[in-house]
Amino acid sequence: MSTAGTTIDIPDLINHNKIGSFQIGMLILCGLCVIMDGFDVQAMGYVAPAIIADWHVSKANLGPVFGAGLLGMLVGSLVFSITADKFGRRPVLIGSTIFFSLCMLVTPLATTIEQLQLIRFITGLGLGAVMPNAMALAGEYSPLRKKVTLMMLVSCGFTLGAVLGGLLSAALIPAFGWQSVFYVGGVVPLAIGVLMFFLLPESMQFLVLKKKNLHKVAQWLRRIDPSVTITADTQYVVHEKETRGAPVLALFREGRAKMTVLLWVINFMNLLNLYFLSNWLPTIAKEAGLSTANAVLAGTALQVGGTIGTLVMGQLIDRSSFRRILLPCFLVAAVAIALIGRPDVSLAFLFITIFIAGFCIVGGQPAVNALAASYYPTTLRSTGIGWSLGVGRIGSIIGPVLGGELIRLNWPNSTIFLVVAIPAIVSAVMVFSMRAGSTGSGTVKA
Repeated sequence: MSTAGTTIDIPDLINHNKIGSFQIGMLILCGLCVIMDGFDVQAMGYVAPAIIADWHVSKANLGPVFGAGLLGMLVGSLVFSITADKFGRRPVLIGSTIFFSLCMLVTPLATTIEQLQLIRFITGLGLGAVMPNAMALAGEYSPLRKKVTLMMLVSCGFTLGAVLGGLLSAALIPAFGWQSVFYVGGVVPLAIGVLMFFLLPESMQFLVLKKKNLHKVAQWLRRIDPSVTITADTQYVVHEKETRGAPVLALFREGRAKMTVLLWVINFMNLLNLYFLSNWLPTIAKEAGLSTANAVLAGTALQVGGTIGTLVMGQLIDRSSFRRILLPCFLVAAVAIALIGRPDVSLAFLFITIFIAGFCIVGGQPAVNALAASYYPTTLRSTGIGWSLGVGRIGSIIGPVLGGELIRLNWPNSTIFLVVAIPAIVSAVMVFSMRAGSTGSGTVKA
């Protein structure tokens, strides 16, 4: 596309060009980073049985270790998303990736539960910064017609990383010990961090708004469209203005307050459901009479459903809207979760309902992340995604704890899963409350 004159509309140029090798390379780097994010977040769960046997501690002793990692991710999401909107996605994404990779390499040096708890909290700080910035950067280099699909594909890396982590851990631990999982989880993202240092671009919209490194903007625009004409007098248009003041307070200004609250509630409720199901489903299935193998497969069915849900929903949202897809998605999720707890159902029926719950709950989370990325303007995008996820992390902590308390009270499975279906209904109500076409940055098909 040849651009005449001295003004270049950056979003328009991206929208009118095919997705080329430059953008594909950037998306792959972001996706690889998110894959290792998912791998390292779930690593503790995979090595827990080996640590229990090696250190001769009880299962209860590892509870604070799991909580410390999630708490670190919560803090990382809140703090470093603001940092990224001030200093850029690129330095924060690269820095957090190298940081958590070094923390993973240090983890095998721990010899006590207290040391492990501290290391997992510190590691979580870096892990929590990855998703908001990878999503923001992916969205800012994607044409509008494919934006949601591409952002959700990047986000899907988290689930893929969790699955790969399980498969690799099953092979590594018997052969090399539990420490090997952390070595792999450290070396691979360290290599990815080095690659990102040399190959990852910064958000062009961010640089234009900050009036920084405009020569880099010109360089990357030529990578997207070699025919573009750029001179020393060229001006760049991004259809946004720089936000002044505290970024978190800005999430509630200029008509954004309602949407911000709705996004926070949806993230809280959905991550509560997601982490309850991910943590307790295999255990509950085992205690309900399934074999160990089938109980593990029940947890796998949840993640497989989530992966397929991510792939399907992204394309549906790009063709329709977030509201039209997420509303029925969460309603179906509520029904599926309630049905999981029914007694005396066939194994096939159980696996189908778990798959559907995963499709809607696990697959729906990347869509919620993409909604936040599409809604907020460039100068608030990382903060908007990060704080939505940060509030959601509170739900991710409460979900497993709530499950443990309900099980301790000896509630029947049918009642437990009816209670867990309620957050999905609340999420559906929040989506219904979104005003069609509502926007915080320009246009978003809410």
